[in-house]
Amino acid sequence: MNPSMAGVSSRMVAPWILACSFLLCSSSSSFLGAEGAIGVNYGMVANNLPAPAQVISMYKAKNISYVRLFHPDKAVLAALRDSGIGVVLGTYNEDLARLASNSSFADSWVGSYVQPFAGAVQFRYINAGNEVIPGEAAANVLPAMRNLEAALKSAGISVPVTTAVATSVLGASYPPSQGAFSEAASTYMAPIVTYLASKGAPLLVNVYPYFAYAADAQRVQLGYVLLSQSGAAASVTDGGMVYTNMFDAIVDATYAAVEKAGAQGLKLVVSETGWPSGGGGVGASLENAAAYNNNLLRHIAGGAGTPRRPGKPVETYLFAMFNENQKPEGVEQHFGLFQPDMTEVYHVNFTASS
Repeated sequence: MNPSMAGVSSRMVAPWILACSFLLCSSSSSFLGAEGAIGVNYGMVANNLPAPAQVISMYKAKNISYVRLFHPDKAVLAALRDSGIGVVLGTYNEDLARLASNSSFADSWVGSYVQPFAGAVQFRYINAGNEVIPGEAAANVLPAMRNLEAALKSAGISVPVTTAVATSVLGASYPPSQGAFSEAASTYMAPIVTYLASKGAPLLVNVYPYFAYAADAQRVQLGYVLLSQSGAAASVTDGGMVYTNMFDAIVDATYAAVEKAGAQGLKLVVSETGWPSGGGGVGASLENAAAYNNNLLRHIAGGAGTPRRPGKPVETYLFAMFNENQKPEGVEQHFGLFQPDMTEVYHVNFTASS
């Protein structure tokens, strides 16, 4: 979910709404050893959040071992020193053009936001852009990744460089084995996933079953989307694979697209997923948000992986740490696990996934 853009739901849901018009919705190698790890996105589109040091203390107290930052913030990075928390560090989308065209700017970016903290902060990935493919900035992503990697190498720092995409990059997604990048996205995604595979770096993908449910709640089975036991009744069989929840199905559709683009063995990391606890949207409730996130944590911690990647649990980052009052009104202000005063919106048990 791009923190600076509205209209997110329409961009994320399209491939899965197409799928839900058919059978799906009928009523019947890891860096730092963190495969299957659970983290939480630390969004900052708000004017009432706690100080960074308080937030990082919350991560530690709640047994949250990984954090994703949408953009560099020196105060947050300073708070992360010696915390032991793994960090996914993003760039501003607005910086992609300069990062792509100007290697000196990439050197400066690394010199400002990575090099001063290297060693004391456990950088996991550098994330060049969030949800810009397809779109006007898409052509900048791979050159920016290359320049950032070169800058890191020049600084003697080994951190994988990648990008984050929404599932709108998929032109086909049902059944999961037929997953493929859209024509508009494939021009950019094919060389990116090939590059990532050559470097042993993962692709980050933002996965939101909620938006598929909200757009077609009459036909999408809630249990299937919430990863509840009742979801088995709406399971989907794809060849010899059985899908009992939409999260796995979306991830595997993306794996299929990556493989069709020629990047065998590429790892996916779910860089965002979540469920709103309010805001007036269909299905947006405390009960559903708690069910989705807790069921997902148990699913990941169980280690089963997905039908297409059995036994390989998916590194996953929940969205988001706080409700953010400067996001667009409606559900987008209600994805937080905590209120800005640091009280729980609802309880999420991170102990089981730690």
